[in-house]
Amino acid sequence: MTHVLVTGGAGFIGSNFVPYFLEMNKEVHLVNLDALTYAGNLENLKELKIEERYTFIKGDICDRGLLEELFKRFDFQGVIHFAAESHVDNSITNPDAFMQTNIIGTFNLIDVAKKHWMIGPGIYKEAYKNSRFHHVSTDEVYGTLGEEGLFMETTPYAPNSPYSASKASSDFIVRSYYHTFGMNVVTTNCSNNYGPKQHDEKLIPTIIRKALSKESIPIYGDGSNIRDWLYVLDHCKGILLAYDKGVSGETYNIGGRNERNNLYIAQKVCDLLDQKSPREDKKSYHDLITYVNDRAGHDFRYAIDATKIENDLGWKADENFETGIEKTIEWYLNRYVSKLDSKFV
Repeated sequence: MTHVLVTGGAGFIGSNFVPYFLEMNKEVHLVNLDALTYAGNLENLKELKIEERYTFIKGDICDRGLLEELFKRFDFQGVIHFAAESHVDNSITNPDAFMQTNIIGTFNLIDVAKKHWMIGPGIYKEAYKNSRFHHVSTDEVYGTLGEEGLFMETTPYAPNSPYSASKASSDFIVRSYYHTFGMNVVTTNCSNNYGPKQHDEKLIPTIIRKALSKESIPIYGDGSNIRDWLYVLDHCKGILLAYDKGVSGETYNIGGRNERNNLYIAQKVCDLLDQKSPREDKKSYHDLITYVNDRAGHDFRYAIDATKIENDLGWKADENFETGIEKTIEWYLNRYVSKLDSKFV
């Protein structure tokens, strides 16, 4: 049985990817390495508690000794690297953690993989000739867009926050291991994900949680900042395609072609909650929308051109924003409604 390492598999995207990957690959044993920081939650993977092809290990990718031990123990044939500090606001208040995990951690991981799989530049050990390192990144490395244009794989990097700068650095590390050592790598850069299992502090879960608690729903600035929204399972399908079929050394941008500004997101969520879980006082959840001071370095607009992965690998998003957000609302209602009589954060 082939052994594959997934890092950060207890986080939002990783915990959606891990069950999907195991479902699509019946002859694979998957090891999930996660430090279980604030973003990781093993409850996200409770459906795998009795899955024999799944092993969870608590650990940090900054611990090189642990990585070396795991490669020896499991003899990994592939790596899919999600693990990252990812909350932009936290990168402003505590950038050190982002530099350590996203840069040093990524270096440790790809360097250990290279030394396990290869005997020299461009020369793989026979047992690992098909081994691949897949790096999962973000569109934020490209900076910000004006009212027009799309991020393409050829767009110059221009990160504006400590988070995006650390992810850009990790992208370049992975790129260098392809060009210098001939390592079999692929990188994917995604637009804003949403869907089940996302951390409560992110935008859409925050809107839902605050609304159901009848608290103010905070919207930065005037709510005009635009993101290209990608349903998380669509992203997972794109990651697997790139891992299986992507050309070594290539980057693939994955975007939902669903540009929406933050105010629209809040209003859409409130509309759906008005329908699905009406307030007892008969008021609309729209009344809770509140504007707060914009955050530092808040990029105006992100939008991805996904033509390359669509044409080269046959990927296409199954969900538009309206279908995806309804599924997302249903998941969070199932999670939160039972807690409405208690305090939750």
